[in-house]
Amino acid sequence: MENKTTSSNFIKNIINEDLKSGEYNEIVTRFPPEPNGYLHIGHAKSIVLNFDLADEYNGKTNLRFDDTNPLKEDQEFVDSIKEDVKWLGYEWENLCFASNYFDEMYDRAVLLIKKGLAYVEDLSVDEIREYRGTLKEPGKESPSRSRSVEENLDLFERMKNGEFKNGEKVLRAKIDMASPNINMRDPVIYRISHANHHNTGDKWCIYPMYAYAHPLEDAIEGVTHSICTLEFEDQRPLYNWVVEHSEVEAKPKQIEFARLNLTNTVMSKRKLKQLIDENYVDGWDDPRMPTISGLRRRGFTPEAIRAFCREIGVAKSYSTVDVQMLEHFVREDLKLKSPRTMAVLKPLKVVITNYPEGQVEMLDAEINPENPEMGTRQIPFSREIYIEQEDFMENPPKKYFRLFPGNEVRLKHAYFIKCEDVIKDEEGNVIELHCTYDPETKSGTGFTGRKVKGTIHWVEATNAKSAEFRLYDSLIVENEEEESESFLDHVNPNSLEIVNGFVEPNMDEAKAQDKYQFFRHGYFNVDPKETTAEKLVFNRIVSLKSSFKL
Repeated sequence: MENKTTSSNFIKNIINEDLKSGEYNEIVTRFPPEPNGYLHIGHAKSIVLNFDLADEYNGKTNLRFDDTNPLKEDQEFVDSIKEDVKWLGYEWENLCFASNYFDEMYDRAVLLIKKGLAYVEDLSVDEIREYRGTLKEPGKESPSRSRSVEENLDLFERMKNGEFKNGEKVLRAKIDMASPNINMRDPVIYRISHANHHNTGDKWCIYPMYAYAHPLEDAIEGVTHSICTLEFEDQRPLYNWVVEHSEVEAKPKQIEFARLNLTNTVMSKRKLKQLIDENYVDGWDDPRMPTISGLRRRGFTPEAIRAFCREIGVAKSYSTVDVQMLEHFVREDLKLKSPRTMAVLKPLKVVITNYPEGQVEMLDAEINPENPEMGTRQIPFSREIYIEQEDFMENPPKKYFRLFPGNEVRLKHAYFIKCEDVIKDEEGNVIELHCTYDPETKSGTGFTGRKVKGTIHWVEATNAKSAEFRLYDSLIVENEEEESESFLDHVNPNSLEIVNGFVEPNMDEAKAQDKYQFFRHGYFNVDPKETTAEKLVFNRIVSLKSSFKL
């Protein structure tokens, strides 16, 4: 049974104290993505954290879309996010949208104006930035700051009614232009944007800023613990200010944790979109992408991702996790559930000259030796087979135990064969091997005669099914980068290799998202996008082994 209980951490300690003190009676968390891109593995950490915490405390988790910026949001992203959360194995209590609360957010802004805590600003974006000051120098007050409540109410309503152009005016909270926290220096809480919204259409031409909308969303939904990443720590005073002065009934608490950083991995939706826009990858679901849809298409399992997220835990300080740790959990999950089979990725034909022409025999093999309950499969064997090109060398070095002239190897699940002759084309390239087999050495018959040091895999040639194999390497070759240089300089030009080979004929039954362990090559997934009835496409999920130690 899957262990869903998260280990002790500082967030659980806070929740335990809040429950003990009676501050909250039920735990409510939320996962609040912006629908401006596809989710990635970093979001998976937040999903697992929020849903697992609520589950452990018999609470609930809302899926909420922070859709306050219509210029970057799209229904496609909403749909993909819902699919990703469900695929990871979670069901939300309520499906929410920030846009559902726009009326209440507007009313709360009017309340702030009436309390003298918000004002309409005439300064441009650049002027607001100039007036804000620096980390070392306080800001200075805008001329608009002294406007009367009546004038601000009138201007804000006219903003809502569409009387002003984009950028002509904004609504700012009136807090403290001398605050040491620059986020508290009269932040903008509403801006004008004459844009169609995916949920509200053309009803609004003013939209709340995230820092204002987010605490109100939490309060409206009764969220108790608003868990976000460390970059929002400096905005917590503003979060608390909005909750306090907007006079909402619920009092959510913001808690920050360190986001996930993975080696050789871009963890920014903006950068991931750039990779797509500049054709480095084929889309959000490209198997090289760290998006959940990309990982799913490549063949990662939700069980492995959940186990990985639980193992890395949560902390208050930044750290970088080796991507091999994620791959480790994929291997651990697949090793007992994936059928074992053979595939030849770069084929070399072998003719077994002393095997009867036209004869095909069926050999028995376990589907998964580590899981005997999966039963056995049958493999055809005949006079002609394919082996890997790398399993033959005409002039091998010492300690090369695979096939070479005069040497004998074992065919996995079959017989010993000996290389007798090498057939070449006019350019001198090896195109075929002629071998003999020893019928007394059939695997599974208890043969105890001579030994051979090498075992190679193979596929029977006359019934083999052709397939395309996509072999992946890290999309980003370095994680560290100087601020002055583009991360695109670190894109690996060899992140994808496509080869054409063969699989066992029983692969006729393979369907999209089926996973297999190919002997010596690793774990592979049937690509759900490119595979057709005429063409099998396999994505390599991970290799068989890694130097990583948990």
